[in-house]
Amino acid sequence: MSEAALRDVNKIPESERMNGGSNNGNIAKLHVESMNENVEEKQKKGICTLVDLPTERDGTENSGVEVANSEVEYIESENLKDVEDVGNCLKTLLSGLGSKNWVSVCDSLNNVRRLSIYHKEAIIDMLSDVISLIVKSLKNPRSALCKTAIMTSADIFRAYNDDIIDSLDPLLVQLLLKSSQDKKFVCEAAESALVALTSSVSPLLLLPKLQPYIKNRNPRIRAKASMCISRSVARLGGDGIEAFGIDKLVQIGASQLSDQLPESRDAARTLLLELQSIYEKSHVPEPTATSEEPVVASWEHFCQSRLSPLSAQAVLRVTNIAREGLILGS
Repeated sequence: MSEAALRDVNKIPESERMNGGSNNGNIAKLHVESMNENVEEKQKKGICTLVDLPTERDGTENSGVEVANSEVEYIESENLKDVEDVGNCLKTLLSGLGSKNWVSVCDSLNNVRRLSIYHKEAIIDMLSDVISLIVKSLKNPRSALCKTAIMTSADIFRAYNDDIIDSLDPLLVQLLLKSSQDKKFVCEAAESALVALTSSVSPLLLLPKLQPYIKNRNPRIRAKASMCISRSVARLGGDGIEAFGIDKLVQIGASQLSDQLPESRDAARTLLLELQSIYEKSHVPEPTATSEEPVVASWEHFCQSRLSPLSAQAVLRVTNIAREGLILGS
């Protein structure tokens, strides 16, 4: 720089020179804020736009200003169309699910959903490998990929029902975790997948899988597990409850009545009211030899004989209040 030019630069007030840099920073900040608002709005509409910095050949981030946009659309199950070429889709399915390119993985996950809906028999032999790769995507910190994997899990539950039970454990723990996190759109998708699970898989098979999670250290996971158990028991019916063991179910309900979160306590109350109704319907009074008056094995006596005094008292308080409410309302 010439001496004249240097003198001209030095004549510029310090505040103006600093403001120039500050303005550039403000422009960049506004650009980022605008992008964040657009991402949030698109997530509400079912579209996720993610911005990645382009990388150099050695894998390092490019410091340039240009960015590449990638959009992932969250397609509801009823809007998924059939794959064009089933054979080719099957050949590339596992490699696509294991790809390092997250957009390619999302495409492959949607293909799993399509195959589950339109060609469920086609992937039955590779289902175990497919589920392992879905679990990998569920663990991915990228929200768009995680949500697509959650939606894939829900479609698999609806398509394969009880056939999924042997491969369920790693899926179940991830869905309980995701349904317990703070990111709302991921949490809602995971809750929907758990509803699909409890409405698709036989309660007698599912309940033993859910039981360990009501003792989990995370109160949110306990609450989600309690809600799943309550929904599953509602599908059991009287015969199913007797087959599983009403004693075990009463103990599960009693243990959750004093849990930390209201969702867990509400699920326990719903469960116990269902059990009380089934118990009283199944225990028909029978007259004794010494008296014409029927002897009823009461719900109160049953709870007191199966639970600790404090637990029995808590259960009876809940079920008696509900009964009194029904009598007053009638």
